[in-house]
Amino acid sequence: MAHNTASRAIEELQKIDDLRMKINVFRPFSKGLMALWQERLRIDWTYNSNALEGNTLTYGETAFFLREGLTSEGRPLKDYVEAKNHAQAIDYLQEVVTSKRELTEGFIKELHSLLLRDIDHTVARGAGGKLIHKPLSPGKYKVRPNHVLTLSGTIHKYTEPIKVVDEMQMLLRWLKQSKEIHAVERAALFHYRFVCIHPFDDGNGRMARLLMNLLLMKSGYPPCVVRNSKRRNYLQSLEQADSTGSTEAFVRILAQELIHTEETMLRVLQGKPLPPIPGEKLHRDARKELILKVIGTDTLSIGQISDRVPRIKRPTLKKDVSALVRAGKLKKSGKRKGVIYTQR
Repeated sequence: MAHNTASRAIEELQKIDDLRMKINVFRPFSKGLMALWQERLRIDWTYNSNALEGNTLTYGETAFFLREGLTSEGRPLKDYVEAKNHAQAIDYLQEVVTSKRELTEGFIKELHSLLLRDIDHTVARGAGGKLIHKPLSPGKYKVRPNHVLTLSGTIHKYTEPIKVVDEMQMLLRWLKQSKEIHAVERAALFHYRFVCIHPFDDGNGRMARLLMNLLLMKSGYPPCVVRNSKRRNYLQSLEQADSTGSTEAFVRILAQELIHTEETMLRVLQGKPLPPIPGEKLHRDARKELILKVIGTDTLSIGQISDRVPRIKRPTLKKDVSALVRAGKLKKSGKRKGVIYTQR
C-alpha cells in the first residue's frame, strides 16, 4: 500500500502550520465570528463533498436548504437527504472532537449509518453499462465487491469483502502507530488507505473526507474542504498513488486545499467579508415560502418579518407580502404603522 511522501510536500505542511499560528493569535475566538465561519464551513464542506460524488445541488441550493430547510423544484429528493445527512455528520464530528472519543470501527460504522440515513439504494452501472439500483446497508461493511472506472479508463478494484474487517483493523492499528508523522500527512494517508479498502457499498469518498477531517480537528487544525473544482486533480492523484505507490501528489493536493480552508477561516477572524455564495439570490417562490415559514403561527409587522429575513430587501419583501395577502395565504390587519400579518 502506498505511503511514501517526498520532501516537496514539506513546503505546504510548513505553510499550514504558519497559518495555524496566525489563526491561533485570535484565540479565544469571537463567538459571533466563529458562528459565521462554522455556518460557511458547513455549507462549503457539504456542497463540495457531495458534489464530488455526483450530487446535483448547486452551491446556492445547498446553502438555501441548510439555512432555511427549503427545497427547489427539479432536484432529486435523495440529493437533499444527502445534504441533510452530511451536515448532521459534520455537527456530530464537532461533538466527537469535544468529547475526545476514540476512532474505532464501531464509530466509523455509526458515522456511515448517519451519512446514509433514509437512503436505501444507490444507482450504479451493471453489466453492459446498464444503470441499476444497488441496495445499501448503512452502517454495515460491504458484502459485494466494488470497483471504479478511473479517469484513465481502467477498472480499479477495491478490497474484497471477505478481507474488509482485517484491513480496517490494520488501518486503525497503523493510525495508532503513526503518531510521529506530521498530523496533516497522517490524516491524508488515512484518507488514502480508507479509500483503498472502500469498506462500504456507498459513501466511501465522503466517509474518507469526514474521517480525515476528524483527525485534523483532533490535532487542532480546521477541516480540509476538497473543492469540487479540484475534482480532476484529486482523482488523478488517487489514481497516481494506486499505480505508482507514491502518495506525494495526493498529500500535496489535500495540503493545498487545507491551506485554502485556513486562509478562508483567517479572513473571517480578521473581519474581512467572504465572497457571496453563488446562486444564493432567492427566486420569488422561494422568497414567499421563506416568508410563510418565518411567520409561522406568529403575528408580525413588516419590520419584524424583515428582521427575520434580512436577506430579502425591504421593498421586495413588501411586494411579496402583498402578493401573499392577495393569494389568501396571509391575513392583513390594522392600519398604517399598526399593520400586522398572520397566516390564514
